[in-house]
Amino acid sequence: MTPQSTFAPDSLALNRKLPLWYQVSQSLRASILGRRPQDPLRLPTEDALAEHYGVSVLTMRQALKELEAEGLISRHRRRGTFIEAGARQGAPVRLLGSVDAIVAQQSGEPTTVLGHGPCPVPAELAEHFPDLTEAVAYRRLRHDADGGEPTNWAENLVRPDLAARIDVADLARWPMTKVLRDTVGVRISRITDTVEARLADPETARLLDVPLLSPILHYTGVTYDDTGRVVDVARIRYRGDRFSFTVTLDAH
Repeated sequence: MTPQSTFAPDSLALNRKLPLWYQVSQSLRASILGRRPQDPLRLPTEDALAEHYGVSVLTMRQALKELEAEGLISRHRRRGTFIEAGARQGAPVRLLGSVDAIVAQQSGEPTTVLGHGPCPVPAELAEHFPDLTEAVAYRRLRHDADGGEPTNWAENLVRPDLAARIDVADLARWPMTKVLRDTVGVRISRITDTVEARLADPETARLLDVPLLSPILHYTGVTYDDTGRVVDVARIRYRGDRFSFTVTLDAH
C-alpha cells in the first residue's frame, strides 16, 4: 500500500485531560468530513494511524469503532478500512469539550462564502474586542450534503491582524476554527459556547428559506488564544427543524 493510495488525515495535538480515543475520533471525523472529492477513500492501517496520532493501537481501534458506529467508515477483513463516500455529518449539534469536536461538528457541509470585509464591532460584542472599533466579518451559508437545502448560516468577526492572513478560499472547505488554528497558526486555548432559541429575523428567514419568526438555534462561540485574547466571535443560525442541541458530561 503506497501513501498515495490512502487518505491522509490531519495531525492532532493531544490533550491529556480528555480521553485519547475520543480526541482521535473527533480529529479523524473532521478530516473525513472535510475531505475533497478527489481524496482516496481508503484509510491507512490501524498501525499507521496509531503512529500518526501517537497513540496505542488499542486506542486507535476504539476511535475507529466510534466512527464505524456513526456510519462514517466501514471496515473489511483483509481489505482495510474505507470512508463511506456518502457519509455526512448528522444533525445534532454536539459540544463535547475539545476544539477538534467543534471542528468536526462544523466540517463536511457544502459551504458558500457570501462575503467578507471590515465592519464596525457591534455593541453587543464590544466586550470581546475592547481594543477595537472595527473587525473583519466573514459570512457563509451551509447546505445539506447534496448541496441543496440551506441548513445554517454563519458570521465570524475576526481581529484584522489575523484576517490579513486568511485565504478566503479555505473557508469554503474548512470551519473558521480550523483555519485560524492550522493555517494562520493561532494557539487556541478555549472556546466559550452559548446556544439559545430565537425566532428567525428577515435575513435569517431569507438565507435559510424558512418562514419569518420560525424557531432557530442561535449559537455564539467566542474563541480565545493562549494569551486570553478573543480572536474570533462566531454567530451561527441553525434551522430549528433540522438541528438539536446535545451536551455530554463525563462523570469520570
